[in-house]
Amino acid sequence: MANINLWGGVECTVNRVGDQYFDQLAKSGHDCRLSDLDLFADLGLTKIRYPVLWEHVAPKHPEQQNWAWATERLHKLRDLNIDPIVGLLHHGSGPRYTNLLDPDFPQKFAAYAKAVAQQFPWVTYYTPVNEPLTTARFSALYGLWYPHKNDDASFAKALLNQIKGTVLAMRAIREVNPNAQLVQTDDLGYIHSTPTLQYQADFENHRRWLSWDLLSGKVDQQHPLWNYLTNAQVPEEQLLELVANPCPPNVIGVNYYVTSERYLDEHITEYPLHTHGSNGRHKYADVEAVRVTSAVPLGVQNLLAQVCERYPENQIAITEAHLCCTREEQMRWLAEVWDSALFLRNQGKNVIAVTAWSLLGAFDWNSLLTEERGFYESGVFDVRNGKPEPNAVAKLLKGLAGSADRHPVLQIDGWWKRSCRALFPALPDTPENWHLPLEQLAAPKQKTSKPLLITGATGTLGRAFARICDVRGIPYVLLTRQEMNIADEALVEKALRKYQPWAVVNTAGYVRVDDAENEPEACYRENAQGPVNLAKHCHARGIQLVTFSSDLVFDGHKGEGYLETDLPSPLNVYGGSKALAEEQVLKLMPGALVIRTSAFFGPWDQHNFVYHALRTLAHQEFFEAAADTFITPTYVPDLVNTTLDLLIDEECGIWHLANEGTYSWAGLAEAAARVAGVEPNPWLQSKPQEEFHYLAPRPTNVPLKTSKRAVLPPVEDALRRFLFASEIPFRPLLPKVEEGEEDSLLAAQA
Repeated sequence: MANINLWGGVECTVNRVGDQYFDQLAKSGHDCRLSDLDLFADLGLTKIRYPVLWEHVAPKHPEQQNWAWATERLHKLRDLNIDPIVGLLHHGSGPRYTNLLDPDFPQKFAAYAKAVAQQFPWVTYYTPVNEPLTTARFSALYGLWYPHKNDDASFAKALLNQIKGTVLAMRAIREVNPNAQLVQTDDLGYIHSTPTLQYQADFENHRRWLSWDLLSGKVDQQHPLWNYLTNAQVPEEQLLELVANPCPPNVIGVNYYVTSERYLDEHITEYPLHTHGSNGRHKYADVEAVRVTSAVPLGVQNLLAQVCERYPENQIAITEAHLCCTREEQMRWLAEVWDSALFLRNQGKNVIAVTAWSLLGAFDWNSLLTEERGFYESGVFDVRNGKPEPNAVAKLLKGLAGSADRHPVLQIDGWWKRSCRALFPALPDTPENWHLPLEQLAAPKQKTSKPLLITGATGTLGRAFARICDVRGIPYVLLTRQEMNIADEALVEKALRKYQPWAVVNTAGYVRVDDAENEPEACYRENAQGPVNLAKHCHARGIQLVTFSSDLVFDGHKGEGYLETDLPSPLNVYGGSKALAEEQVLKLMPGALVIRTSAFFGPWDQHNFVYHALRTLAHQEFFEAAADTFITPTYVPDLVNTTLDLLIDEECGIWHLANEGTYSWAGLAEAAARVAGVEPNPWLQSKPQEEFHYLAPRPTNVPLKTSKRAVLPPVEDALRRFLFASEIPFRPLLPKVEEGEEDSLLAAQA
């Protein structure tokens, strides 16, 4: 069987919006960490797309060049036996002394390229300009990036400047190294449409090839876009010069994302406002094809086959494979891309490599790099705690070229192939649709030999895990106490033998903090002996385990946030049971994952502090909350999703998972009211904790902090998502508290 190579890439965009430059290397911290390269080498990469960017080396003047950073890193890569594919411009418009519409841009760029080649004459592979078509669209057709134009003439000029710059750059580079190879990347998708808009789809499906066609000398008078380009003020002689003196890529680099295939539909009322646009002839929505019920995306394998057919003399590589999603979906995407490339390779196609893009993740691509929001999407490594930490994607990459067993979650199709992919046409916003059964929104379960076992079927957390596993396509079995009482060792062993899970998520336990003072035996049996039973039998069978602990293992005397390494010192029976569980579980099973969390609230039931506070304040009724007890609130979907990611990553030990931000209970109620637009005054009454007369003593200051990479979004961000996602819609007046509910809801403050 033929094989393909594993390449890697670092998201290194330096794009300009107005006068502000956005620099991905600075955001990820890679600009300051030479040691990252050793981690990349450990993946088994043969080549890496690596930046020696114009904006970095000569930002102020073309003759003021600083090679120190590039020299240290390229030499390190050479020592590691990784061939760099050097990139010179990555979605940029160049330094401030030029831009994509500058008539002299190609010559200035070629001069820089020659300087790079003279500095590193041994470098063989180059991508002078990354994705010239995509960059021209975003910068000069859509106006999102500098120079912010939105007309065909500017688009065509920006594209031709980049193509001519690439041709001149490769000539200059080959004067130094005649063996230099051009690896030309661009995004390749496909446009689907309604019959009415087929003409627009046809145009864009021709346009998607332009970067490679221009370089290959294919754009002559017979090319479908000849008239478009000449009408957009591209001189005929410029196109004919490329025909006469082409610079064909040695490698066609295909970048394919889940958003690369689009769907055009003139029925714009079926789609969100931000998708609406016009070509001057029709108004239409432009959306991801994967999100449209009637669309059938071609997928990466079919698109790669199209590339092989169009450019039979070229080598073909996937030069970016990345998905911003949950861990198993990232793995499913990479596995599908790899398998598709390998299938074509085995069919005799000249597909040579797949590139794991965004090794260190990426920042703010959800706003197309137009705003600095700090939105981070993890890559093969997670850099949220300031240093790269490998996750399950790294393990997958190491095993792709071999015969290593893949994780059980990879037996399920990615979301882009499941029924949950479709969002359009949207369902009417009517009361009967507010509580649609989850199976109508998520995928049907697919068979797998190894499910995830979840205890605590009647609890908030257990139900949340089941719901999110449905959405994420992770097969599971949700067990009640009757089906598996974790305090009964024989029943634990029986259930594990019956279901053969790959992992167990334990959400069961004793939760009544005050009652525990009078029922210590029951509390310790459920909270300590139960997890110990699970740890004993999971460890014996090689099954992963995650169990949950609490901020109440601490006494609150530290005076600042608690880290995972801080020693427990509980004040009450409940906290003592959790502390004992942590100690004994990790002693029996060092590979277990123990999650400490605090004060969680979620959108799928009413039994949480935030919901109760909002409901009461919205009715202008008095709501009492402690003002001197400080905690870190935790949004249940964030908690569950991150826990699942860590479980798939095979992390172990104690981790603190809580959203960023320390609040008193009264402060949390006020913050929730502010986000919801509910006036808290004079109805919110702040009181000292002692006036609540809790039976169990509580610590007054137990914010959870983390020294690890599992950093959750800020609390106010979570509150906004809570209001948006709540299954019981918040109206101007929220549902009143039913008789008998008040005590249980107030207990959430514990």
